[in-house]
Amino acid sequence: MRLTRAGGGPLRRPAVLAAASALTASALLLTGCSTSDGGGSDAAGADGKITLTVADYGQFGYKEAGLFAEYHRLHPDITVRENTTANEQDYYPKLLQQLNSGSELADVQGIEVGRIKEVVDTQAGKFADLRDDIDVNDWVPWKAKQATTADGAVIGAGTDIGPMSLCYRRDLFEQAGLPADRESVAKAVTGGWQDYLKLGEKYRSKAPAGTWFMDSASAMYNAVVSSEPRQYYDADGKPVYKESPSVRKGWNLAAEAARKKLTQGLAQFQDPWVAALRKGTVATVVCPAWMAGQISTNSGSKYQGRWDIARAPGDSAANWGGSFLAVPKSGKHVKEAVELVKWLTAPEQQAAIFEAIGVFPSNKGAYALDKVKNAELAYFHDAPIGRIYAEEAQAIPEAVLGPKDAVIKDSISTQINNMEQRGTPPADAWKAATETIDKTIG
Repeated sequence: MRLTRAGGGPLRRPAVLAAASALTASALLLTGCSTSDGGGSDAAGADGKITLTVADYGQFGYKEAGLFAEYHRLHPDITVRENTTANEQDYYPKLLQQLNSGSELADVQGIEVGRIKEVVDTQAGKFADLRDDIDVNDWVPWKAKQATTADGAVIGAGTDIGPMSLCYRRDLFEQAGLPADRESVAKAVTGGWQDYLKLGEKYRSKAPAGTWFMDSASAMYNAVVSSEPRQYYDADGKPVYKESPSVRKGWNLAAEAARKKLTQGLAQFQDPWVAALRKGTVATVVCPAWMAGQISTNSGSKYQGRWDIARAPGDSAANWGGSFLAVPKSGKHVKEAVELVKWLTAPEQQAAIFEAIGVFPSNKGAYALDKVKNAELAYFHDAPIGRIYAEEAQAIPEAVLGPKDAVIKDSISTQINNMEQRGTPPADAWKAATETIDKTIG
């Protein structure tokens, strides 16, 4: 199957992406539009009909894939309304406030992977246990465990994941005298991220004027850390980011990239980053599955076919991103909400979302469906993304998550940006990062 477009994902953290497919007017009426209250459903009316609310952030792809309209067709007495917050960093504090007050929660709440450990540890009792309603063996194993409590309760069903790849500009590689087919690029970085930097040095020596090898050293850092089981916390829940080998490895590689001027020093998803994609000044972007949509949306039709996708550097698979759907116990229609979550995260629906906006399924059953296994992305020189990401997804190691993973990662990324943009010495940047983190997490 050849996809003509891709949407982006869950970085539902940074930005809303352009819709990947249009809905009919009737579908729009059925799904409803985004609202600001985030509140739960109304009680069933006299006619027995109910409305379920789904609160999420960024772009989960349900409207774009027409799933809420389809669910209404299958369940005429149920209408689903989606309340979407553009930025996950605004969404999550509000969710915590609602959980603490016990009011204004939606029937279904999205939870980002960087927050799931904190929710599991501190808020699990406020969510329905899904273990009797979903089969956790349907998901890639590390995904299901992320939403499972110590006593076995499953408080979230997996939506998408972010298996890693490398997006690159074929035409810029050719102009720099580098091999440009995806097999040769993958071979060039097969030894890992140090090989990636060596490739960057080769690119820099003959780089087309006004271009840079990579957009962001902090993105590379996140990819490096995401490929390791031990990241910011140990198995006992102790923050170990200062001693973590993966953090140190990622930090040193980022510092090297900044020192060697291999990076344009852009904070991803901000206006200068978008402008760089539009102008075509970036040769490579570290590429979890959802990133393809960001690139194609922001680069535009001018660069269609000039981008390609190769396997990520090294032999250690990595995941960056992903979310869950959870059902608050306080909802008025918990049973119906659980059934909606079960349906939305089934293989067929996850495959439909992948087809519509390009975010990759966490449900293994979707990998055998034609919409996924035969998928090629036209914008990226017909890259076989279904095969690339499915193989990567099933090789990703189980990572130890911590309650403040997102805070730690963001603080370190900010200081990497300072090394790139301001020339901050690595020692000073590391000190600033650790001081910020220590003040935040205690």
